[in-house]
Amino acid sequence: MVVQKAFKYRFFPTDEQAAQLAKTFGCARYVSNQALEDRTTAWRQEKKSVGYQMTAAKLTEWKKEPEKRFLSEVSSVVLQQSLRNLEVAFTNFFDKRADYPRFKSKHGPQSVRYATNAFTYRDGRIPLAKQPEPLDLVWSRPLPPDAKLVNLTVSKDQSERYFVSILVETDVRPLKRSKPRSAETSA
Repeated sequence: MVVQKAFKYRFFPTDEQAAQLAKTFGCARYVSNQALEDRTTAWRQEKKSVGYQMTAAKLTEWKKEPEKRFLSEVSSVVLQQSLRNLEVAFTNFFDKRADYPRFKSKHGPQSVRYATNAFTYRDGRIPLAKQPEPLDLVWSRPLPPDAKLVNLTVSKDQSERYFVSILVETDVRPLKRSKPRSAETSA
């Protein structure tokens, strides 16, 4: 049976990588907050529903604005993923599974998600898009040999520790059922 499993590893970024990740966290947060503000304003003022497609088109426009050119300094995949995450948050809200989406804060934990077209995995090394070097991962356990990478999430906690969570699809074989213990053996 094919299942999705996540494997979390700690890594130690170089100063250059940490600076690039800080930009990436900031840009993803900016895009998510800007899209949330636009969607909320459109609904309150015009009763107009704005979805992922419209916010993705807005992202393209934002990147062309001189004061928002900084958005081009990070991977566009990460920015699009932040819009997809916002779309999921709205879906959960409308399905009554969550509260109304909230603005992201620069204080506290930070995270961004990379789709498979924004990173590579070769020989235990993972370079991210717009990063000069692969991440220095601490491989605490190996990935399954048949693992197919789905995406990865880079996060930083409040203690300034960096982690990468790799979501993979892998084949898991169910365990054989054990025979029930009889009353004589359990006494």
